[in-house]
Amino acid sequence: MQKEQSGFTLLELLVVLVVTGLLVTIALPAYNGAVDKARITQAISDIVRIEGAIERFFTNGGFPPSLAAVGMDALIDPRGNPYRYLNIEALANPGVGAVRKDHNLIPVNRDYDLYSMGQDGRSVSPITGSPGKDDILRAGNGGFVGLAGEF
Repeated sequence: MQKEQSGFTLLELLVVLVVTGLLVTIALPAYNGAVDKARITQAISDIVRIEGAIERFFTNGGFPPSLAAVGMDALIDPRGNPYRYLNIEALANPGVGAVRKDHNLIPVNRDYDLYSMGQDGRSVSPITGSPGKDDILRAGNGGFVGLAGEF
């Protein structure tokens, strides 16, 4: 009497591996996209919260010199970078330097800049430059908060 062997054949194992590989290939980009959207949403939420703290400070006589003055200097964006703040009104020449600018090199804010450096952790003054397109920023004096590439 022969003993019957149980188990998977090599062909069955290969089919399972191929199907698993296809599922991972399809699901991984979708997962990464969802994680990136969640990070953008979190950064937008943080910027709106910081903006509220800055506006409350402003009611006492002007914009804060730094995020430390409103207790938000320890807050970091979802990618581990600190949020950036620049009091434009306090600058001697507001149109020059680190002020965030659009594609026409016109400042996107007149009062203050507030932004996260985005996925690459780098930024440049014109938001249309390659390192600046993925920044999450406040623009239009608070009328827009979102991805720089969408402004």
